[in-house]
Amino acid sequence: MADLNNFERVIKEDRAARESKAWRGTLLEYLEVVKADPIMTKLAHARIYDLIISIGLHPLHETDDPRTKRLFKDEPIKVFDFFSEEFFGIERTIAQIVRYFHSASLKGEESRQVLYLMGPVGSGKSSLVERIQRGLEQVGLIYAIEGCPMNEEPLHLVPRHLRREFEKMLGVHIEGDLCPVCRYRLKSEFNNRYEEFPVIARNFSKRNRVGVGVVPPVDPNNQDTSVLIGSEDISKLDQYSEGDPRVLELNGALNVGNRGIVEFIEVFKNETEYLHAMITATQEKVIPAPGRHGMVYVDTCIVAHSNEAEWQKFKADHTNEAILDRIVVVKVPYNLRLSEEVKIYQKIIKNSDFRAHVAPHTLELASMYAILSRLEPTSKCDLMTKLRLYNGEEVVEKGRTKKIDVQELKEDTKREGMSGISTRFIMKALDNALSDNVSGNCINPINVREALISMTKEGDLPDDTRKQYLEFLQDTLHKEYLDLLEKEITRAFVYSYQEQAESLFQNYLDHAEAYVNKTRVRDRNTKEELAPDEGFLKSIEEQIAIIGSAADGFRQEVIAYLWATSRRGEKISYKSYEPLKEAIEKKLMTSVRDISRIITKARTRDEEQGEKYGSMVKNLLENGYCESCVDVVLKYAANNLWKD
Repeated sequence: MADLNNFERVIKEDRAARESKAWRGTLLEYLEVVKADPIMTKLAHARIYDLIISIGLHPLHETDDPRTKRLFKDEPIKVFDFFSEEFFGIERTIAQIVRYFHSASLKGEESRQVLYLMGPVGSGKSSLVERIQRGLEQVGLIYAIEGCPMNEEPLHLVPRHLRREFEKMLGVHIEGDLCPVCRYRLKSEFNNRYEEFPVIARNFSKRNRVGVGVVPPVDPNNQDTSVLIGSEDISKLDQYSEGDPRVLELNGALNVGNRGIVEFIEVFKNETEYLHAMITATQEKVIPAPGRHGMVYVDTCIVAHSNEAEWQKFKADHTNEAILDRIVVVKVPYNLRLSEEVKIYQKIIKNSDFRAHVAPHTLELASMYAILSRLEPTSKCDLMTKLRLYNGEEVVEKGRTKKIDVQELKEDTKREGMSGISTRFIMKALDNALSDNVSGNCINPINVREALISMTKEGDLPDDTRKQYLEFLQDTLHKEYLDLLEKEITRAFVYSYQEQAESLFQNYLDHAEAYVNKTRVRDRNTKEELAPDEGFLKSIEEQIAIIGSAADGFRQEVIAYLWATSRRGEKISYKSYEPLKEAIEKKLMTSVRDISRIITKARTRDEEQGEKYGSMVKNLLENGYCESCVDVVLKYAANNLWKD
């Protein structure tokens, strides 16, 4: 009974909330509403732009993430909160989309153009449009002429000869004309007393076809413009003449999307003649009414999308110039940043019924495969290095940070991100890995890599592409995972890994600073002043191939870099300077490599080894592994990581 009361309460509260927002009145009453809040009469593009901006925005470089700072530096790109929870790694694309809406909201040329999103399958084109549609549904109420099939702006009722005067009184600009249906009703039902015409508040709704129209691709042999502009009800033609507005059914996508948005899915799968309604809908903001009823004013944002091949084919036909001239193209490529690709799969998994345990580095390894397939080769570095640079990481080579300008790398490419492995392919692999795992409800880098190999072998790919993709999986990513796994096991073996790394870092700084400045080191415990320990410094530096005369320059660079970091007020840790971080981690790995190899590979362990093995497993479990995947990865490490 308690549950029944709760259900009833929720229903009643929801109904009361909806009824409180309901509004119905005459045009005269609506004019007072407009006078109090003129913004409500904004046009479609302005409504969408204001919706996006209202959620919040901030400059991308205002972040605590050092990788993002390195990638974008002082580039004036903004992050729009409207999109930020759902879209990752396409900040520039989203900035272009918002720029289009901003220009269109100012009634510039873009307000009379189609926004066209072009990109590969699964890059997020449909999702971007769907996000805007959902936003409109949540934006609140619009006021419309009651009974109008196009939910048009009530100010259209104001006669043209009075509009200038009304505009001054209301502080708005009145644009547009009544549709044939409302014009007929004004004369026949209200005897031209437009001030008495009823006005109603309505919500945008994709399902109820209010302000959100959708045009799917239509079979060329069965294309009917009624999908776009409505039709005449032939059952009424025996009652009314062909020119009577009462026979009109203004229920096409362009009618439905009035005051909101119209989406053209896979737009260029349609015949060109079918798209001609776009020309007048954008440039003149009118569309033909069915039959002999003239033109109908429409205020809508047309957003179309398709893949690159269809765009190139459409663009190559010079007879399409009229439509091409009315299109603003925004490329929607695949994401190329590793950290953002991982977030994409985390989001998809979170929003699905996928409830399996995901072992550490599983999504990272799958994301690496996806991004490697999307990158174009360059003579400046290998693809794995390019992946890391695109992720904002500092790549260390022979003890020095590799100095390659990411912007130059991107400028050297032509179609990077426009082809490769899609997010859907990766998600299918995760599903396959789970269904093939008979040992438990868990996926890990090992069984996901196997699933990716299997799917790549079976995929419909050119032979050279398949060969390259398999090389990524069987060689590049195999080695990459072994490196990750060795670090993981080292961390699990070394008690208080973070503390030991910090201790090595502080000691190195003390001795390097004394060496560079030709001073002595004060022992932290005995307070004794000692000469810099060059043996200790070399034991760290040789981990990254810093030997001989190169050591002096490296020590000076470390001290200069960390001094500058400290002066900027940033916190210093062993992770601050990438080459030194790598050297310290390798030093720690070296110190436990032998014991970890022996204990991990051993079939029988003495008491001390058993305790260390148990402690390592416990640490791995605390670091995100489950009992099933711990067993799998340790066996994998024993067989692959330390081969005798």
